[in-house]
Amino acid sequence: MTELKRILLVEDSAYDVELILTALSENALANEVVVVRDGEEALDYLYRRGVFRLRLEGNPIVILLDLKLPKIDGIEVLSALKADPMLRLIPVVVLTSSQEEPDLLHCYELGTNAYVVKPIDFHEFVEVIKQVGLFWAVVNQPPPDLPAPMPSE
Repeated sequence: MTELKRILLVEDSAYDVELILTALSENALANEVVVVRDGEEALDYLYRRGVFRLRLEGNPIVILLDLKLPKIDGIEVLSALKADPMLRLIPVVVLTSSQEEPDLLHCYELGTNAYVVKPIDFHEFVEVIKQVGLFWAVVNQPPPDLPAPMPSE
């Protein structure tokens, strides 16, 4: 039996985190969802540093990334991920409220795998998250893990 890979959710809104977790669980996805609240925590998680230095090795199956984040914003996180040979193959789904064309274009230029605008309507939001989770955690064939980067302080 293959081990289910984790989903990394990078989201600062407690309300959106709760909705996303609920939607994923309603879809019966058994993948563990690791939640980080800002871009700095996301990079710490991926590089296994700080409070995440002892986390299990292996990359998440997908990163759900908000753009409007404290400390380090989503664009900077995406840029760092896609510039790093050890992390650039991890699928990234930008999950944002921004419908701004410059944000959309910039994310695709940086290499995002998908750009999903969060619906305002509760039921639509839940349905979109169910579809995103199902596709990226079940349907999509993820890239193989590269050797994990060494933790750095």
